[in-house]
Amino acid sequence: MNVETWELLSYVVTVVGLPLAILTFLMEQRKERENEEEEVYQLLSDAYTDFLKLMMANPDLKLRSQCEITDLDEEQRERVRVLYEILISLFERAYLLAYEPDMSGKQLRRWRSWEDYMREWCEREDFRKLLPKLLQGEDPDFCAHILLIAKSCQPTRT
Repeated sequence: MNVETWELLSYVVTVVGLPLAILTFLMEQRKERENEEEEVYQLLSDAYTDFLKLMMANPDLKLRSQCEITDLDEEQRERVRVLYEILISLFERAYLLAYEPDMSGKQLRRWRSWEDYMREWCEREDFRKLLPKLLQGEDPDFCAHILLIAKSCQPTRT
């Protein structure tokens, strides 16, 4: 091989190989980011499942009912409050890890499932009543977000 052949091969590598290497690198980075997002979503989902197991372990609190339960004793009300604190902590973690202002695709679908969970709980009157106390010290952006959801869940009064 002479110098001209080596020079031609170096041009081919520069023109074809370098852009291909950059493209491959960017695709791998994107795939890695998607895997990380999926892992975070799965960990958060597992944490929510653990919360549901806590609810099942406390059936006397009737947290799956859609109306406010008023006949709870002091100890039961305390357990409800603790479970709500765990739930708010989980929702805040989901907000901080999964929410971004301009989401699309899988990321948006994942976030909407968390908003559905938040909305489901905000439809409970007892949860909405405790929300201001539960949100003390939480991330301000998260607080604004869940309070907006809670406001949309309040029944309209005539």
